[in-house]
Amino acid sequence: MPPGYYYNWSGQFENEVRAKKRLQLVVPIAIGIIYILLYLTYRSFVEAAHVLLAVPFALTGGLYLLWLLHYNFSVAVWVGFIALFGTAVQTTVVMVIYLEEAVERKRHALGTLTIANLREAVMEGALLRLRPKLMTVSTIVAGLLPIFWSARVGSEVIRPLATPVLGGMLSSLAHVLIVTPVIFLWLRERELRRQPQAEEFAASARHTSHASISKLTLGRTFMKALYAILLTFILAVAGCTGDKVNLSALNQQRPGRSESSPSCC
Repeated sequence: MPPGYYYNWSGQFENEVRAKKRLQLVVPIAIGIIYILLYLTYRSFVEAAHVLLAVPFALTGGLYLLWLLHYNFSVAVWVGFIALFGTAVQTTVVMVIYLEEAVERKRHALGTLTIANLREAVMEGALLRLRPKLMTVSTIVAGLLPIFWSARVGSEVIRPLATPVLGGMLSSLAHVLIVTPVIFLWLRERELRRQPQAEEFAASARHTSHASISKLTLGRTFMKALYAILLTFILAVAGCTGDKVNLSALNQQRPGRSESSPSCC
């Protein structure tokens, strides 16, 4: 090749490289926005991370189905993954809501909640969510399967987009029905075990605060009394000194007087 000449790939490949660079920024931003919205919903980093675990589980199913169908990563695939992440997180949020409602019903019925009652409530909530979750996944799968049978114009773009959604929904089914209740139960058991410790800590803190307040009040009273005694002593000394100065001045004015001047101190 003569000097000054070069060659590179252009056309669809160039557009593909440009889109991949853009998606490397868009996908983390999408996951970050999902996490921020979850934190604003639950006001807890742990709960938000618990729900966000649906993303790697859904990603696993999508990757396996892409590998089985021999699809390469493209813009359509990444768009399908972004749609999959939102759907998987949404179904996990609904499962957590079912579990929380079951726990609240059990607490309202019994008054106090033990670990055994908590496990029963979590199992009841998971069973209530079983049928709706199966219906959701079945509807999505039934809507996406005809895309794989289509051979019309545009099917080569729609198939890579629908593949991660289909595989991810199947893997997220196991996550929502099995993993999410287990993690939810583990987190609530930790809270129940920490409640007695928290109550003891609060009681000891109240006792310590009352004791410190009483000691502080006693110390302030003692210091006030000490200040009063010192002030009285200083005034008394100042008064005696003033009387001595006045009497000495009076004796200097009357030198012939032989009476002894009384002492105040």
